Order: sequence, then C-alpha cells, then structure tokens
Amino acid sequence: MTRRTFLGSTAAATMASAAPARLPIKKAIWFGMLPEKLSIMDRFKMARDAGFEEMEPNTETDPRKAEEFKKASDATKVRIHSVMNSAHWKYPLSSADPAVVAESMKGMETSLKNAQLWGADTVLLVPAVVNPQTSYKDAWTRSQAQIRKLIPMAEKMKVVIGIEEVWNKFLLSPLEMARYVDEFKSPWVRAYVDVGNMVFYGYPQDWIRTLNKRICKLHFKDFRFKNMKTDFVNLREGDIDWKEVYKALAEVGYKGSATVELEGGDLPYLKDVSRRVDLILTGA
Repeated sequence: MTRRTFLGSTAAATMASAAPARLPIKKAIWFGMLPEKLSIMDRFKMARDAGFEEMEPNTETDPRKAEEFKKASDATKVRIHSVMNSAHWKYPLSSADPAVVAESMKGMETSLKNAQLWGADTVLLVPAVVNPQTSYKDAWTRSQAQIRKLIPMAEKMKVVIGIEEVWNKFLLSPLEMARYVDEFKSPWVRAYVDVGNMVFYGYPQDWIRTLNKRICKLHFKDFRFKNMKTDFVNLREGDIDWKEVYKALAEVGYKGSATVELEGGDLPYLKDVSRRVDLILTGA
C-alpha cells in the first residue's frame, strides 16, 4: 500500500465513521394523506409502495370498516401503530357540559377498542381546549379527571394514551407537558410530540430533550412563517431545524414511530415525502 492509498483509505474510514447514523424510527403515514377515492386496501397498498412501514388512522366507529382496516393492515404488512382520536375537538374533555364530556369519553373508548383490534399501542388524545368558557386551570383539572377514568381501560388493553400538544391554548411549554403527564403517575399516559405544533412558542428540539422518555410517538410536519402567518409546506422546506431535531432524538434515544401529517397526494408525491423522512432520520 502506498502512502497516498493509505491516506485515502484512512480519510474514507474517518468520514464513514463520522457520518450520522440513521435513527431507529419507523416511518408512518397518517391515513388521511392517502386518496379518498381509493379503497381502504388500496390506500394501505399505496402507503407500502411509497415506502411507509406503519399507518395512523382516525377513530373508526363502523365495525365493518374497522375490520377492513385490520384486513388491509394484515395483507400489506403495514402496521397500524396508533389511532388518532377524532372526538376531542368537537367534544373536549375539558368542557363544563356533562353531555359533551360523555361524547368525548365515548370517542376515546372507541379509539382504544380500535387500537386493540388493530394491534396499535397508542391512541392520540388532545386532552383539553382553553377558550372563553374554559379557563386554563379548569382545562387542566377537568381533563385529568376524565383521563384517569380511562387509564384502567388503557392498561387492560395495553394501549398508551398519548397526550398531544396542539393549537388549543393549552400545555404551552415542555415543562408543563412534563408535569401534566407526570401527575398521572401511570406508564399508560405519555407525551405525543408533534414537532411542528409548538413552533409558534418554542423549539421541537427543546421539547424532545425535556420530555425525553415520556415521548411515546412523534408527528412530522413543517411550516414556513411569514408576516405572522403560517403556511404548511413539505418536510424540509419550512423553518423547522431538522438537524437539531435529529440531534435531540438521537440524544434521548427515541426508538418509536414518526407519523407524517401533511396534505395528501398521489404516489409520486408520497414517495417524495417518504424520501424526505429518510433524509431527516439520517441527519442530512
């Protein structure tokens, strides 16, 4: 081996060892991103063909359709890893109206049953909504009281209730989210982190590091800010610092799933989204 060959091989080895490792995270897609005109089976096939390993559907109240989801998942080997609860916006757990809360609880119970049927290990829950009728304090105490009632069912079904931060004027910092989750003192209530939802008032890498092992799942989306307005954009085209997100996820050792939650599109578009997730997970 010549000196030039030796130096070249050494430099190549150094560069290879320094290259970021791919994060051990499963690529998932929100079911709503797939074309509505297709059957449930064909939507699962498209997700698989686009390169996604897992799926996150919304709550399904029709037992026949719920069975269709299971069959499609089994046939395509695209695992349903989480259920996006559908009843928490119109019927928030934080409402002062018992009838509204009853509908919300019914929705969560259906979501938990969906998860058990589909083999999912998480149900996403927006815990409360702060508005002129509901104070921050009431949103906190009312929602926690109802979630505590759901914990025995979640534990029995081995399904985690994932608390998500959204634009609901509630849980506005990672410290608050950590405290909110910790007060349940249950492994069946954890944090579902959307890396885009907190960018109005924080940074996803900070949330990830603060919540750490409390995190059960992730949502991936991206935004571009201009004139105090937010435009949804494709991954890696907005203002989120994805390299810092990568570093934070690597530091906390997150090994779960990341579900893309963007506008839908055709197969070429979804393949491109899948490619962008790969770039994020490899620290590109």
